Amino acid sequence: MSNDKTEHNGWTNYATWRVNLEMFDAPDYSWDITADTDVHELAQRLKDSVICFVDETCELATTRGWAIAFVDEVNFYEIAKHMIEANEFYCEIGKKVTENHKEKA
Repeated sequence: MSNDKTEHNGWTNYATWRVNLEMFDAPDYSWDITADTDVHELAQRLKDSVICFVDETCELATTRGWAIAFVDEVNFYEIAKHMIEANEFYCEIGKKVTENHKEKA
């Protein structure tokens, strides 16, 4: 496993892909994202939540240090932008489903 800074599965790097996959890629994870959500503010909220998770789960200072070094490599802006775009996409699908349902009723 390599932690280089090259693209990984379409993401900036391995750390970004891995944190997105394990922390934010669940369909039931709600961040109150709207069309007006600021990508920079969301990115900071995401980073804060990961650091909080690390603080709560890493008992040893050494382990916490390694985890924070890994988190420092994450492109939270990219994750936030992806979440906002996905939210917009699913909102559009929801509107179309609602419109189709109304037309059939």
